[in-house]
Amino acid sequence: MDDTAEDWENVMWSDETKVELFGINSTRRVWRKKNTELHPKNTIPTVKHGGGNIMLWGCFSAKGTGRLIRVKDRMNGAMYREILSQNLLPSDGDFVIGGAFSLHAYTHTVYNDYTIIPEPVKCKGRSVRELQSLRAMVFAIEEINNSTELLPGIRLGYQIYDSCASVAVAVHVAFQFLNSFDPVFSMGNNCSQSGMVMAVVGDSGSTTSISLSQVIRAFNIPQVSHFSTCACLSDKQQYPSFFRTIPSDQIQAEALAKLVKHFGWTWIGAVRSDSDYGNKGMASFLQAAQKEGICVEYSVSFYRTDPQSRIQRVADVIRRSTAMVVVAFAALGDMKILLEELSREPSPPRQWIGSESWITYSELTRFHLCAGAIGFAIPKSIIPGLRDFLLNLSPSEVAASQILTEFWEGSFNCTLKNNTAADKKVCDGKEDINSLHNQYTDTSQLRITNMVYKAVYAIAHAIHNAMCRGANVTAKCDTLTKLQSKQILIELKKVNFTQNGYDVSFNANGDPVAIYELVNWQKSESGIIDMITVGLYDASLPVGHEFWINRNITWMEDSRKVPVSVCTDSCPPGTRKVLQKGKPICCYDCIACPEGEISNTTDSADCLRCHTEFWPNAKRDTCIPKPIEFLSFQGILGIILATFSVVGAFLAIITAAVFFHHRTSPIVRANNSELSFLLLISLTLCFLCSLTFIGAPSEWSCMLRHTAFGITFVLCISCVLGKTIVVLMAFKATLPGSNVMKWFGPPQQRMTVVSFTFIQVLICTVWLVVSPPFPIKNLTTYKEKIILECALGSPVGFWAVLGYIGLLAAFCFILAVLARKLPDNFNEAKLITFSMLIFCAVWITFIPAYVSSPGKFTVVVEIFAILASSFGLIMCIFAPKCFIILFKPEKNTKKYLMNKNQS
Repeated sequence: MDDTAEDWENVMWSDETKVELFGINSTRRVWRKKNTELHPKNTIPTVKHGGGNIMLWGCFSAKGTGRLIRVKDRMNGAMYREILSQNLLPSDGDFVIGGAFSLHAYTHTVYNDYTIIPEPVKCKGRSVRELQSLRAMVFAIEEINNSTELLPGIRLGYQIYDSCASVAVAVHVAFQFLNSFDPVFSMGNNCSQSGMVMAVVGDSGSTTSISLSQVIRAFNIPQVSHFSTCACLSDKQQYPSFFRTIPSDQIQAEALAKLVKHFGWTWIGAVRSDSDYGNKGMASFLQAAQKEGICVEYSVSFYRTDPQSRIQRVADVIRRSTAMVVVAFAALGDMKILLEELSREPSPPRQWIGSESWITYSELTRFHLCAGAIGFAIPKSIIPGLRDFLLNLSPSEVAASQILTEFWEGSFNCTLKNNTAADKKVCDGKEDINSLHNQYTDTSQLRITNMVYKAVYAIAHAIHNAMCRGANVTAKCDTLTKLQSKQILIELKKVNFTQNGYDVSFNANGDPVAIYELVNWQKSESGIIDMITVGLYDASLPVGHEFWINRNITWMEDSRKVPVSVCTDSCPPGTRKVLQKGKPICCYDCIACPEGEISNTTDSADCLRCHTEFWPNAKRDTCIPKPIEFLSFQGILGIILATFSVVGAFLAIITAAVFFHHRTSPIVRANNSELSFLLLISLTLCFLCSLTFIGAPSEWSCMLRHTAFGITFVLCISCVLGKTIVVLMAFKATLPGSNVMKWFGPPQQRMTVVSFTFIQVLICTVWLVVSPPFPIKNLTTYKEKIILECALGSPVGFWAVLGYIGLLAAFCFILAVLARKLPDNFNEAKLITFSMLIFCAVWITFIPAYVSSPGKFTVVVEIFAILASSFGLIMCIFAPKCFIILFKPEKNTKKYLMNKNQS
């Protein structure tokens, strides 16, 4: 034969065989002695109906043995081609990169009783988007193989499998990768490691990636996922060989929480896939949402393989909820099933917030109930040449691959098999893939596909850095060096390159720099929902600047107004939040702030107490200065009291003028004119001293008002007391042998007045020196206003002044009572008795009124007492005399005054 050794290395031998599961299916003969046919060594155990058998297919080549494949049906040409393509387009090379994609959404559920061997897993629900990702991996590998700058002289191969989004299948795929480590016997200098899986791209889901990583990590095989976002995979203790080109869900969860907070939504619903992706992603989101003050009305989970009743219950929860916003952290297959269930019955409008797994999936836009949805997505990208590669599918290439055959038959509704049912036409080769409009042919939304592209290039750069020296066209690779997967793992941690304008690198956790686009589902004029990029989130930017929106957003029901989703409307300023018992913190009642407190922000948790000199306004949203109140000359009370004070003073002056004009008349001379004039002067001062109590208190006015009041009143009472003593002494002097008047003449009367007054002056002086009165702001009597008043300083001094006045008044009153039976015409004591009676009554009632009166009314009571007692003195003592002088001059004669018997 003319074939070379290199040609024979490309030849594969295969065969199939039947294996009995129990015993043998043929006659077997033995030599035995007579009557020993039942001896154990002469018998073979059997089971009913033979126990069954399985058909196995295997292969080998110069590069090693292949895997055993179970043949389920009769072996024929179609079955043989299916076995060859069972693991999806295997391609040999110097280094093989494994691929795992969820080309089907779920597996067919089979309930086994284990009385027979379980049927092989059947995958259902093909994903066209995943097929595009798979083809992007093949495209990237072929692009690298054709490159003269990256891995020159080294060819990459691939082994790609369908994990069916199933843990069981993913584990099976992991062992398929490990089976490639069968010994390879090389001859001469041929150190090719063809068939060895050096790194893995995938899987498409977090749960399957976790299962895959837990198997291959023991062999230090690096895994670079393009769509596994679970934050748990960043844990290098559990997943030391895991990398990804898509950001972690931890970043996405924080971004979603900030998005919800940005639009003021504090009452939301949460829906998640019952998987590692959904459960752990939603847990991260709920934790971030709690920090942002967002409450969750409900959080429900489901999975695509759950019974229809559970899916329906989840849909009913969404329909009955009061939250207008629904955050869906769900995988694509799960979200599709949920939206189908919600479409069965009319549902209230909801604003959907989506995770990156479904928000950019164009097939879901047929569900118009999601119009206006927003969410974060992987940025769009451009991969030159990818579209032409996707559309360049030859019929032979399609026929050689089970997955491509399934895609072709599903897209064109025909079959590539001749023995087909009558209701399905046979593909005639005229099908035009350029006429298709689906996720496979659509390259306008290359998001996840670019993550696959970058993952392949990251592995290629890691191999290049381990095998080659130099860069660009000058790079030279050592193809004789045996490369271990651990070396690729080490180099992957260091990769940092740019491909088609996209930076690729990994941090210590194996995660890339997180950049998201904010995508909005906007309905066009034709009624078609388009995915429009309206913003960006860059986690590498400083805190507070990561997120911005640069286009208008269309919300649910094609509205331009941001929907409201709160448990309770915001509490306006002037109120505070009180949580409703048994409900989340976002559900509360708005209670007006207590007296003296304000809240100047919306949704205030507590009210702030105003400063002691401030008080809340009517809305209780700001503190304003308290109105200052005192007895002023502008107030009605101040005007009235000042008027009476002035009138009283003028009345005393007029009385003094009348007395002075008639000073030679008998009635004036008979009433001790000197003490009468001194009394009128002191009464004038008493009336005028009440004016010092009106107006804003000051340091001087506080000291003046009390001392002036005390001294003038003592002067007044001293004069009255002197007049009373003079009357008594005058009648005592009329008795035979009495010589009393010489001891109480004018000098003694003056000395008496001065002495009594000096004692009060001394008391006031001590008071002013020790603890004088001073102005204060009274903040306790009224909460809403400030009362300016004079503090007594020393209460003892104040009550000593009043007590001394009361003592003189009482003494004067007693003497006047004793003189009340003297002859009428000379009995001035009777008038003094009435005046002192009024004086004492006023000041006795003054004490409780003064103590109990609040604020400025304390001053009013004091002024009233001064005026009342002053008017009592002037009216009782001087009014009758003035009446006689002015209107009864016939009685103003010495003869009349001396007539003791005239009534």
